[in-house]
Amino acid sequence: MKKILCTVLALAVLFALAVPAMAEEGQTFKVGICNYVDDASLNQIVDNIQTQLTALGEELGVTFEVSYDNCNADAAVMEQIIQNFIAENVDLMVGVATPVAIAMQADTEDNQIPVVFAAVSDPVSAGLVASMDAPGANITGTSDYLDTNAIFNLIFAEKPDTDLVGLLYDLGQDSSTPFIQAAKEILDAKGVAYKEYNGTTVPEVQLAVDSMVADGVDAAFTPSDNTIMTAELSIYEAMADAGIRHYGGADSFALNGAFVGYGVDYANLGIETANLIKAILVDGANPAETPVVTFDNGIATVNTDICATLGLDYDAVAETFAPLCTAVQPITTAESFDDVAE
Repeated sequence: MKKILCTVLALAVLFALAVPAMAEEGQTFKVGICNYVDDASLNQIVDNIQTQLTALGEELGVTFEVSYDNCNADAAVMEQIIQNFIAENVDLMVGVATPVAIAMQADTEDNQIPVVFAAVSDPVSAGLVASMDAPGANITGTSDYLDTNAIFNLIFAEKPDTDLVGLLYDLGQDSSTPFIQAAKEILDAKGVAYKEYNGTTVPEVQLAVDSMVADGVDAAFTPSDNTIMTAELSIYEAMADAGIRHYGGADSFALNGAFVGYGVDYANLGIETANLIKAILVDGANPAETPVVTFDNGIATVNTDICATLGLDYDAVAETFAPLCTAVQPITTAESFDDVAE
């Protein structure tokens, strides 16, 4: 009996060591969030991360103390923000968009502070994780991987005679590269002409759009490119007035004036990012073994204002898109989703 009891106790100790420590009620966790740039999609993610963390904290009796900053696409500022988080002894960092996630991964290699990324389109190609199911290090997160083929199905369903497509993106956005390449392969297979238009600043993007108008582009495709997203409010009128249907890889493109935004629900992406933060800090989940969260890229958001400018009926467009999407939803032009809600 004594031998059996000792064996049971030994197994209990081993089990306790194998199970991650759970948080205690009343604990405070310091979370540092760095946003890459000020745009509707990324801001929506940050807002929903913070809202969900507040709700989870109240539910679980813990506190998530959030330090938030935005580097505005400045690498030096980004690095300083991350170093500030390290100096503040944060329990976890959140990198919103690929460049921030990569910088956080590099700066936590020695200290092993957990990192959760948000809205990284291709975390494997970016070198952030070994695989989507088993990241393999102190990092995991949420991905907004874009189904490029699905967007082009929409483009040709709405305007079958599209014969020149503009590929509008920032050459410096690594996350755009695989989707632009996929777009070229799709258009090559269809025998449809395309031309690339680039810009790294709002004025450069405006000049690129002027060139698109002059070239008589029928439709434009942009992946979830933060530079173009930032410029959207400055270019949408010129594109719509010229009859160019702009398709972007996020609903926020349509919010800011593109014809269609297609991709993930960024509000839900923010919520699921917060849930990952909770799993790591409260439940003791190991980032290296926590799968990257992906989403169904099936929501088409159609700007009804732009429909009118293009001489299209929203209901007819929605009917055309419906068989090709998980959902079709209307939106009007605004600077932020809060403005639409109001």
